[in-house]
Amino acid sequence: MSHDDFPTDDPAVVTCGLPYANGDLHIGHLRTYVGGDVYRRALERLGQETAFVSGSDMHGTPVAVNAEQEGVSPERFALDWHERYAATFPKFNVEFDNYGHTHDETNTEVTQRLVRDLDEGGHLYEKEIMVAYDPVDDQYLPDRYVEGTCPYCGAHARGDECDEGCQRHLEPGEVEDPESTITGNPAEYRERTHKFFEVSEFSEYLSDFLDRLEGTSNARNQPREWIEQGLQDWCITRDMDWGIDLPGENPQDLVLYVWVDAPIEYISSTKQYSERVGADAFDWEAAWKEGASDAHPEGGEIVHVIGRDIIQHHTIFWPAMLEATDHTEPRAVMASGFVTLGGKGFSTSRDRAVWADEYLDEGFHPDPLRYYLATNGGFQQDVDFSWEKFRDRVNTELVGTVGNFLYRSLLFAHRNYEDAPIADATSDEVAERIDEAIAAFEAAVNDYSVRAVGDAVTDLARFGNEYIQRSEPWKLVDDDPEEAAQVIHDCVAIAKAIAVLFEPIAPEKAEDLWDQLGEDGSVHDVTVETAREGPAGDLAEPTELFAQIEDERVEALNEKLEARVAEAADGKTDDAGEEEAESDDGESDTTDDATDDTDDATDDTDDATDDTDDATDDTDDMTDIEPLSDDRIGFDDFQELDIRIGRIEEAEGIEGADDLLKLRVDLGAETRTIVAGLKQLHDVDELPGTKVVVLANMEKAELFGVQSNGMVLAAGEEADLLTTYEDAGPGTKVK
Repeated sequence: MSHDDFPTDDPAVVTCGLPYANGDLHIGHLRTYVGGDVYRRALERLGQETAFVSGSDMHGTPVAVNAEQEGVSPERFALDWHERYAATFPKFNVEFDNYGHTHDETNTEVTQRLVRDLDEGGHLYEKEIMVAYDPVDDQYLPDRYVEGTCPYCGAHARGDECDEGCQRHLEPGEVEDPESTITGNPAEYRERTHKFFEVSEFSEYLSDFLDRLEGTSNARNQPREWIEQGLQDWCITRDMDWGIDLPGENPQDLVLYVWVDAPIEYISSTKQYSERVGADAFDWEAAWKEGASDAHPEGGEIVHVIGRDIIQHHTIFWPAMLEATDHTEPRAVMASGFVTLGGKGFSTSRDRAVWADEYLDEGFHPDPLRYYLATNGGFQQDVDFSWEKFRDRVNTELVGTVGNFLYRSLLFAHRNYEDAPIADATSDEVAERIDEAIAAFEAAVNDYSVRAVGDAVTDLARFGNEYIQRSEPWKLVDDDPEEAAQVIHDCVAIAKAIAVLFEPIAPEKAEDLWDQLGEDGSVHDVTVETAREGPAGDLAEPTELFAQIEDERVEALNEKLEARVAEAADGKTDDAGEEEAESDDGESDTTDDATDDTDDATDDTDDATDDTDDATDDTDDMTDIEPLSDDRIGFDDFQELDIRIGRIEEAEGIEGADDLLKLRVDLGAETRTIVAGLKQLHDVDELPGTKVVVLANMEKAELFGVQSNGMVLAAGEEADLLTTYEDAGPGTKVK
């Protein structure tokens, strides 16, 4: 299937990964939902028919475990969090057309019907497998009830995912050295009959699907490694009570794995939306079912906006399920990076997070945070949040660039004209610049770049500031009133274009601006064509849209955060085991490890002493080392570097080049050709198999007729190749 640029004639569905109904939302979570909301609003500004849906993920073992600890039913526990999420998202102007949950009647019905279709299509089979079992507690241990060692990389792993290592999905029975997460008891494996989906039969389809898939590059590249390694069939049932029952004959009372019914909620939520507004307003079957509509024989435009930790589920399992049941495959998957806090991972157990409610309680408007999350780095890159960085982005870009232009131009217009000054038309220069901004906006949508959507606006505002500054209408009012009216007309025209194009990023502030411009209706209902029309309304007295954040405010916020983190850390001493088990930042058990290493460190002191002479002998060589640079880069700049572990597969000389080698380097997702100056410094025959560190997003260059796609990193005049001596495989990102 080839995809036309948006807008298309087919209905679009934009989805956001389901938040797990198990705890408070923080701004790290909001990045995905803000990104999804920005993207669907941008589609609508292009005139694309769009439904925006999501829902709460109600099932799975963590819900069951935490509900038991609180003494309530899993349904009640999950519903409480669902209701909280449903109330929180609109506070950040994230407005779903439908927000359901996986335990409602619609999703239960749709899920069981789709599973029956898989079975009737011959895509399911039964298999005896080994399932973890706690012999002391007499309980089978599905998914998160068990933890142990990843069989692929050796890292600590959960029962269904190597979350601290290679990120692979793990099937029941794969985790080594299993233990119960409930009791801590060693577990054993026992045979059980479970249902499997034959994902392996879809390998060729999935390879072709990834070739067609649009969105962020990580969503296309990461799954290729799994396909190349050989797909394993997927166990879709679990031994537990909480979930959607396996339809049909079910003697063991199995429920469906949470990752079966979770993505199906996208279909269910769209169906609920159609049932509420009517099929004439939005036809869910035309969007989701191939052949359901003569007007849309291949279905609609499905765009998934997710966190990068669930790429595998959305690019392997989910499209295989859709293909097997004649549903529409996703057009695009946008996988966001994570949000860190001051360079450290968020930790719910240590209260090291900026919570969604906390942000609002501090009196901040939601739109500046939307702007920060949407435009701070590429969508697939990790973003570091600090109150200082937030202040700088708001003060410099929202207040100093966008807000400054809007307020000064509209205030001047309001004071000097009864209504918007109407020239014959917007000047050619300004009309051309507005057209360029619209073109940049349209390109951003089709490139799946929410950052570029925001950049189109800030760039236009920068032009507006430059235009009003050089035109100096305050001087023209008396000397050349006609030219003054033209300039102010142009400035108001730019302001109107900003209102339209800024609506996806800052919907509430864009509506405020629309009202100040005196335009009819709502900015939420217009398309980008309206940005070309020029001003028409009566100008209201403007107010400043964005407020400056003072340094003292930031200091106070930092003090609050530090005190809260410290209090949480102190509270962990009494109940460290329980808290560490809930930690989501991978820092658990570090204290014990550090303590255990003390003796080893002590034992090494003699060796260290013996090396003193050698170290002294090397001091003269240090005089040739270049001094450390005083120029510093920020964390965001570092995040722009895509540094990966690679493995050299082939090495050969390049004709006519004395020093250069042509290398074929395996980067996990793909194998690249890289030219490197290693010929005189390394034994060429010994290079294959060597692990190297590669700057993967280096600009391409042609050297002696060979295109080099990356840079192999080396140290010193002898080109000492940087490498890794642990288990990091090709494609692993260096952080």
